[in-house]
Amino acid sequence: MQAAVGDFLRHLSLERNASPMTVKSYREDLSRAASWFAPQLGGPEPDVARITPRQVRGYLAWLHEQGYAKTTINRRLAGLRSFFRYLCRVGQLSASPAEGLRGPKRDRKLPRFVTEAEAERLVTTPAKDSPLSCRDRALLEVIYSAGLRVSEAVGLDVGDVDLAGGSAVVRGKGKRERLALLGRPAVAAVKDWLRERARLLDERPDDVEALFLNKAGQRLTARSVGRLLRKHVLAAGIKGHVSPHTLRHSFATHLLNQGAEIRGVQELLGHRNLSTTQIYTHLTTARLHETYRQAHPRAE
Repeated sequence: MQAAVGDFLRHLSLERNASPMTVKSYREDLSRAASWFAPQLGGPEPDVARITPRQVRGYLAWLHEQGYAKTTINRRLAGLRSFFRYLCRVGQLSASPAEGLRGPKRDRKLPRFVTEAEAERLVTTPAKDSPLSCRDRALLEVIYSAGLRVSEAVGLDVGDVDLAGGSAVVRGKGKRERLALLGRPAVAAVKDWLRERARLLDERPDDVEALFLNKAGQRLTARSVGRLLRKHVLAAGIKGHVSPHTLRHSFATHLLNQGAEIRGVQELLGHRNLSTTQIYTHLTTARLHETYRQAHPRAE
């Protein structure tokens, strides 16, 4: 099975153009599955052709017994489905033992978002009195203005940003490109940061492409963004957990609250399926119900 997993991972990387993080996730999930199947099939190296639907169901039941979250179980089942389908396409299997199996029904959790006032307070918290505070201001403005994932924000290069046009070319999941829009405050903050960035790179090579840099002149990481965000959330007096993705959720929620069409929000977020974007309609519907209960004389 390990050899088949290796072939599948190369297929993902070379033919499907999957990101290194995606390949890493598949490798970890499939390696753990192989470790579980090995004793079921009587050997350290399980023969993938001998895996049955009953054994796959047993693996899912074991994951449940171990206390894994429903989202994790569904992700691992999805990984097995993709793996077995690949083996069917290349002729190593005649049928997928995971076909037709369903994972646990996921609890639908509404994404957390901050209010418009909190978002305004957060993105304006960095005082722009130092190069790194200018960077933080620009970073937060860009994430909230364009609704970016943190990986998309740190992946931006200087050449991706069109300040005159108020836009940026973003590479999202599956390396799909889309055009993200930047509001005037975000454009102004990026301009301020670019001046500081140039000073930061005065004594370094001119071939640094990353837009957002750390103090060493290297591309900022997603982990670093999480750390700096926590600092500014605390300074802004916002309670509760706020992650970079919370700003993305807030971006979508605020647009819909202001009357934006859901198809437009889908395009701005880079969602392939409208169903992914529709989670935000639950948030705006909840807000509408709250307004109705407070305002209508016959609501109660």
